[in-house]
Amino acid sequence: MTCVQTEGGHREGGFVKAMGSVDALFVGFGAMIGFGWITLTSGWLTTAGTWGAMLAFVVGGAIMVLVGLVYSELVSAMPRAGGEHNYLMRGMGPRWSLVGSWAITGGYITVILFEAVATPRTFDYLFPGLASLMPMYTIAGFEVGLPWALVGVVAAIAVTWINIRGVKITSLVQTFVVSFLLLVAALLVFGGFAGGDIANTEPAFVGGVAGFAIVLGAVPFLFVGFDVIPQAAEEIDLPPRRIGRILILSVAMAVAFYLIVIFVTSLAMPASELAAFDLVTADALAIMLGADFWGRVVIAGGLAGILTSWIGFLLGASRLLWAMSMSGMIPAWFGRIHPRYRTPSNAILFIGALSVIAPFGGTAMLGWAVDGGSPMIVLAYALVALSFCLLRIKDPGMERPFRVGRGRTTGMVVGVAASVLCVLLFLLYIPGLTPISITLAWQSYLIFGVWMLVGVAFAFRLPGGIKAGPDTEAILLAEIAARRGRTSSGT
Repeated sequence: MTCVQTEGGHREGGFVKAMGSVDALFVGFGAMIGFGWITLTSGWLTTAGTWGAMLAFVVGGAIMVLVGLVYSELVSAMPRAGGEHNYLMRGMGPRWSLVGSWAITGGYITVILFEAVATPRTFDYLFPGLASLMPMYTIAGFEVGLPWALVGVVAAIAVTWINIRGVKITSLVQTFVVSFLLLVAALLVFGGFAGGDIANTEPAFVGGVAGFAIVLGAVPFLFVGFDVIPQAAEEIDLPPRRIGRILILSVAMAVAFYLIVIFVTSLAMPASELAAFDLVTADALAIMLGADFWGRVVIAGGLAGILTSWIGFLLGASRLLWAMSMSGMIPAWFGRIHPRYRTPSNAILFIGALSVIAPFGGTAMLGWAVDGGSPMIVLAYALVALSFCLLRIKDPGMERPFRVGRGRTTGMVVGVAASVLCVLLFLLYIPGLTPISITLAWQSYLIFGVWMLVGVAFAFRLPGGIKAGPDTEAILLAEIAARRGRTSSGT
């Protein structure tokens, strides 16, 4: 039995409620802290300067807080697996629900691909020369070695296995690893006080508005993860109102973490020297504390970040695929729940297979994944924010245990602001459309385009004319069943 229909037509997945407050907080926070804080910091500092990069994260973080408030209200009102899928179904109808759910799922999967490649890259730092062993071919100037790729493959299999085993073991691993990650952050702060030089933070701003925009464009990819909490809402053993508060806290923690990393890294060396270092945050701590050992500790923190992000996004993406399947939007195969572990095992295996393939794309996959996934994430956030506004208008009586603002006006202001800012952020990814734009590699546009075209194709296969509302999913399932009945009878 994969699910049951409850009053009003909503499906429940039979998931196990195994997560408490700390588990849910660390799942959301951990998902936002992958490996980008080690691999990308140098680029942020050279592109926008210390204060320019920090300002971009403050602005991007503020946008994510607005989006987080929207999510907090919606998850408290609809604490069901699949997050966005439920909010868009009720606010905008089945087709927009599929487009938004498919977009955020694609964004999650690109993060997983990023982590699958970041893992062997990290091992190459710890064991220099790994990438050059048993070379197979060259992609975008990077020679892919068999042992290097196999490190990513083994990691992908391990994370997939952890997620299949159930949310209890997943949250235990997540809590342990995030605790270590927080210790590494504290160590970075200590290193900044002990060996940093404030003069190295100059120049404060470089690249002008364009430099600021480039860093801002990376923020959605780095902050996506708080919304993993709504995906697992059926597995969190907390009152709905408290789930919303934990979501906001996870965003605030992530903003603080990234600001600390940027500032402390800039204290270690002059900006002119940053380009000489590959994993600059690790090298920065080694320089400030005067020993390579400390750089390796940061790399261990990076591995912890990879694991927390990977686990969180695999959890979130698999629940979204499950939810879409149970609504008849995508093949029923994705809706299978493991009889013992009560996890959407087929969905997890599908994503796990993609992560096994990713390391064979070489290090170029890191950039392609970041840039291909970011517009998907922003698109989904914009749709959710719009759905929030529509539900405030069309369904004001819906129970909202966590409510944004005390009155109707405050909530609408937050929803409209989140919608507009996300749309503007999305437009940055379209070259020439705005005075400031971000041009991506063609591979990134290909990832975005192919994934979204598949989603749109699924959306147009759905029955038309079904209005958004509390019973939309039940009506959709009935219409799909009727359509199948007509097809099987040959009428």
